[in-house]
Amino acid sequence: MGATIPSRAVRKPTRRTEVGRGERVLPGVWRLRVPLPWPGVPHGNAWAVAAGDGIVLFDCGLGGRGPMRDLERALEQIGRQVEDVRLIVCTHAHVDHCGQAAALQARTGCELWIHPRHEHLTARTGDPAATLLRQIEIARASGVPEAPLRAWAERQRGSDTGMSGPLEPARDLVEGVEVETDLGTWRVIETPGHAPSHVVLHLPERRLLISGDHVLGRVSLYFDRGFSPDPVGEFLASLDRVAGLDVRLTLAGHARPFTDLRGHVEGNRVLVARRLAALRAALAGREATAFELLPDVFAAEYDPAGAQRLLVELLAYLDHLELAGEAVRGPGEPERWTAA
Repeated sequence: MGATIPSRAVRKPTRRTEVGRGERVLPGVWRLRVPLPWPGVPHGNAWAVAAGDGIVLFDCGLGGRGPMRDLERALEQIGRQVEDVRLIVCTHAHVDHCGQAAALQARTGCELWIHPRHEHLTARTGDPAATLLRQIEIARASGVPEAPLRAWAERQRGSDTGMSGPLEPARDLVEGVEVETDLGTWRVIETPGHAPSHVVLHLPERRLLISGDHVLGRVSLYFDRGFSPDPVGEFLASLDRVAGLDVRLTLAGHARPFTDLRGHVEGNRVLVARRLAALRAALAGREATAFELLPDVFAAEYDPAGAQRLLVELLAYLDHLELAGEAVRGPGEPERWTAA
């Protein structure tokens, strides 16, 4: 995350313990549902696809012993085991999609393919202390109050990175690369926006798409800010690339597979447009910090308990409007924004 804001104390609701689950989606394609420890994101998907005497694993979940046990359990339910993994292909370099890669490679000797622009992950996990200092700087510049910011920073020190080890890719997963499976040849399409490293994989003859977090089962936005000038603009351009694909079934990074790809693409476009319109209206005739703009932009969706993620999203929208000449960042700290 690029910044943080204070959260209020809330009583955690009782919920059923999540465990790893595996299920067949199509002949030769299985969904491996692996739990995640994050509020609002209870699990993520890895996709196992038959390939010769084993499987290609598209995304592999969070690193750690507990997540590994969940992945093992999900594989057992489809009649497979970790040792059947012949190749790991990651849609992007976020820990819930590539965190387990190093441990899986150590056990199986398989290769990892991932896009080369994974510095947004490696810079953070390689020097967590520097990352935390940068997050604090961004939060202060955004107008986050000092006392809760200090408390948050203290909780973050020494927290787990979510990685089982460093990324050791054998091949860059860039435009035009192909992944062979028993179902056919998956073609890589670069889709930056959610993350600079993001790709989707299209299997034209079966009309299948592995979409990672670019297009999800529900419309939910996040932009990995700070490693490209305009992730919002990149995301919109990537939506255009995906919208024209002939796809019958989309296998996303979270939630169940879905059939209406174009409808989901349009839902993302509409939400981005709504957020930008709200931000333009909030900036009209006033100057404000990013922190102060949060309730105006997200309205009823704004919840202080989960506002850290929203602040990162808002800062990406401000970057987008600044580049378009519609917003101006004032000097000093905290930064105060105005309409151009």
